[in-house]
Amino acid sequence: MHIADTSGQDTLIQKKSRPLKWYALAGVAVIGLLLFYVVPAVSSWQASDASVSAARLRLASVNYGDLVRDLSIEGRVVAAVSPRLYSPAQGTITFAVDAGDEVAKDQVLATIDSPDLTNQLEQENAALEELQTALSRQRIQAKKAMLDDQKAVDLAQITLTAASREKRRADKAYETKTISNIDFEKAQDDLRNAELVHQHAISDAELNKESLLFEIKSKEHQLTRQELKVAELQRQVDSLELRSPVSGIVGNLAVEQKNQVAKNQAILSVVDLSEFELEVGIPESYADDLALGMQAQVNVNGQMYPAKLVTISPEIENNQVTGRVRFVADDSNASPVGLRQNQRLTTRILMENKPNVLMVQRGQFLDNGGGRVAYVVRDNIAYRTPIATGARSLAAVEITSGLNEHDTIIVSGIAQFNNAETVLITQ
Repeated sequence: MHIADTSGQDTLIQKKSRPLKWYALAGVAVIGLLLFYVVPAVSSWQASDASVSAARLRLASVNYGDLVRDLSIEGRVVAAVSPRLYSPAQGTITFAVDAGDEVAKDQVLATIDSPDLTNQLEQENAALEELQTALSRQRIQAKKAMLDDQKAVDLAQITLTAASREKRRADKAYETKTISNIDFEKAQDDLRNAELVHQHAISDAELNKESLLFEIKSKEHQLTRQELKVAELQRQVDSLELRSPVSGIVGNLAVEQKNQVAKNQAILSVVDLSEFELEVGIPESYADDLALGMQAQVNVNGQMYPAKLVTISPEIENNQVTGRVRFVADDSNASPVGLRQNQRLTTRILMENKPNVLMVQRGQFLDNGGGRVAYVVRDNIAYRTPIATGARSLAAVEITSGLNEHDTIIVSGIAQFNNAETVLITQ
């Protein structure tokens, strides 16, 4: 018995033939792209010791330019002139001003009452008047003594003249034999005696004059010394009035009104607000590179003002050297206004200017490699290259060897490369 199936209902469908050339072309294209992109990447990866993402790196180009070696530090505004006044003697203080008052130069700020110093001045003035009187008396006595000496010289001159005349008379008489030989010899002796008396009178007068002048000079020296002593005491008494050495503002008072003060005790200070300086703390590593007169720039509210380094402390404290920077004001540059004591400002000290040197942007690679290693980037591969560096500024570093102009290097940290010779930079 034959059982009917559904084969009579089936229809044979003929399979359409498709050309294979499009698949072949597509496969070749894909393989070509893989060879173009993947093979170089694989080759680079195989040739590299490490790899790093480009997003984690900072690159910079090596170029020629002017390198300004500078130092940026923070300074504290201080008054360039801030004298402190001290008590010249012991006494009672009386203030004429209060702290914070504006004062002018030579204005009386305080007065010290010192009875001991005032009494000493009066005593020395009395001693001065006594010496002046003694000098006047000495001059009068000297004139009187010189007058007596001149009188003795004049009398001796008269005696000499008379003896000379008697000698001439005796000579004529002796020629005519009218006087004896004894009388003739006596006339000669009288003339010789008169000559000696006259010579001695002149010598005595000159010697007495020198002695009198010496005594007068000695008295004058005593008087001059006393005048100097009185002048010094007068200066000390005048200094009991404490006057402002500058125009400015009175600082804090060190003592209370009407209190007793000792000699050389601090009384008050005056701050001159017309001229300011910056007190800066410079790191010890830069101390040997600093010199007086170096140019500087101070940033005040976003504006740069020219300045210069005027003092450098010879001592190192807390790994710092203290210096003073003074504003430079001229016809084209004015000093900043509105500064306040102890205000903090950023200061840039220009230590060196090297024109037309090969340099690159400063970065962490200097610290990681000690300034002796850099990674030069070529075709997404960084090559470890030995270098030598020179002067450094805040923004750039001088390259003395190892790199060429227009080279691109990694200026960010290179510690992550672990001294690899080549590093693949991935996108």
